[in-house]
Amino acid sequence: MVNLERPKIELNPPIPNIPKIEDKSKIDLRYMLIVPYVSVHIHWDEKAGEVLYEVEEPILSEEDKENLGKLEKGMRELINVNVVVEKDLEAFLDYIDKTAKLIIDELDLKISKESYEKIFYYLYRDFVGLNEIEPLLKDFFIEDIECNGVNTPIYIVHRLFRNLKTNIIFKDMEYAAHFVEKLAQRCGRYVSYANPLLDGTLPDGSRVNATYTTEITSRGPTFTIRKFTKIPFTPIQLLEYNSLSPEMLAYFWILMQYKSNVMISGGTGSGKTSLLNAIAFFIPPESRVVSIEAVSYTHLRAHETSLHLVCRLLL
Repeated sequence: MVNLERPKIELNPPIPNIPKIEDKSKIDLRYMLIVPYVSVHIHWDEKAGEVLYEVEEPILSEEDKENLGKLEKGMRELINVNVVVEKDLEAFLDYIDKTAKLIIDELDLKISKESYEKIFYYLYRDFVGLNEIEPLLKDFFIEDIECNGVNTPIYIVHRLFRNLKTNIIFKDMEYAAHFVEKLAQRCGRYVSYANPLLDGTLPDGSRVNATYTTEITSRGPTFTIRKFTKIPFTPIQLLEYNSLSPEMLAYFWILMQYKSNVMISGGTGSGKTSLLNAIAFFIPPESRVVSIEAVSYTHLRAHETSLHLVCRLLL
């Protein structure tokens, strides 16, 4: 077998300390998303008159692109996607590496160590990750990822810089449709022309809404992904984000302390879960908590509304 070491990929680099920049025209920073391959450049673009979010991935030569195409074609015939997705990170990176080297031997491809490292990243991105948006999912600061169809830039909602246009564009209708199918598979759901609306949850807990055909959305397949932090927002963080006032938090604290009834309701993305997690910090440590969750969904054409009610009973 070809003598190439398995490249190392770090998917959880340290969260950068980004200073607050009031003047948008002064924004110009980079930080890593997938070490050592992918970084992001957030900067003010004078020509566009806005702040741009540009993902910087390894640049492939024409020969590298040709070899990558051959490897991807061979791996589609050999790889067991279900095995890959269900394994832990190191296991499925080893699986990708061994399968790629097997194909390199079979096709007698001449690939240097530097080229293989770049190609390996794209194999990981397209077979294990979620293609072009995989780096976006690894960015701690991204809250939402929004694609409004083919030939239009993907937008993200950044925790610090809010709505930003990215340099990622799906240019092919068929490719975009296949990507929505991939999203559905990762959510454990099914999407088709007969069932063109997708509502699901990715393995990491991110919520996905997507449409599949031009009959639903004129620009072709669309999707939105709402990410959630692994660590809930604290009351202090909600104060820093100006989501709540000190008086409101003090009132919630009193309600929790005296075991009053509280109902939190609202539309999708309004912050129900974030608020609930924050005020849960006020529940007395000696209390026993019973959690009951009920979810109902109503579909109306291409629009979906949801009501999510969570009741916490203090006994």
